[in-house]
Amino acid sequence: MAEVGHPEGASHMIDDSRRTMLQRVMGPLFHRVSGAAWFAAVGPKVVPPLDRALYRASRGRLLLGQSLVPSLLLTTTGSVSGRPRQAPLACMPEPDGSFIVAGSNFGRDRHPAWTTNLLHAPEAVVGYRGRAIPVTATLVEGEARAELWPRLLKVWPVYDRYAERSGRELRVFRLTPAQPR
Repeated sequence: MAEVGHPEGASHMIDDSRRTMLQRVMGPLFHRVSGAAWFAAVGPKVVPPLDRALYRASRGRLLLGQSLVPSLLLTTTGSVSGRPRQAPLACMPEPDGSFIVAGSNFGRDRHPAWTTNLLHAPEAVVGYRGRAIPVTATLVEGEARAELWPRLLKVWPVYDRYAERSGRELRVFRLTPAQPR
């Protein structure tokens, strides 16, 4: 099965033979829980604050779900407030150093605020494995999105349930590291 790489050179395999025991055993349980309709009401109130606290306490090295799925902390600029806004997200690290993220909003009917923020101001910062990486976001649409979607589902299969329940096409972004000046 294909590798999903990340900037540090290690990789996240997406076939079951290379998944950790925790991923194989706990993954299906977390997929069921996170895909449940009740979790759309509870998850957004609990998971992001816990993730942000864990991220701060670990100096950017830990997020709740990263043992099950690659994860990052995205800092955008609020489209209304102009203030920094942080969102812990599942991601698909790419071999070129970019990250693919989907605006699932736990399957709720509205796009998450961070996606609107990126549409207004595509410059952001990704916190990934203890590093702060300035990025530029690009909305992925059309054929490029269609090519990425099955790969995203291998990373986090619940995206399909989120899209179905929300009644909207989940926004997908490529976060490309900014070129040094």
